[in-house]
Amino acid sequence: MSRKIYVGNLGYGVTNDTLSAKFAEFGNVDSAKVIMDRDTNRSKGFAFVEMSTVEEAKEAITSLNGTEFDGRQMNVTEARPQAPRENNSRGGFSNSKPRY
Repeated sequence: MSRKIYVGNLGYGVTNDTLSAKFAEFGNVDSAKVIMDRDTNRSKGFAFVEMSTVEEAKEAITSLNGTEFDGRQMNVTEARPQAPRENNSRGGFSNSKPRY
């Protein structure tokens, strides 16, 4: 079990501070980060919260999963490690030879 928590189906009005306050009911919150769309600067509807201990994370998950927050029913689960990204040579710089 990890201390990092995935929070899905968030309302678009949820901020890092309001999310942190919600999870602080279950222990010390090390970080709370609502993921924002870089083009629109609007929430993508999910976030990651990191609690101080595994026990606090477990309690927050079991207590908050399926509960309503900011008008939406949250999905709260243990965060999974990020999958490695594929190296697709779409834009940017690459080590391949140019095609002429």
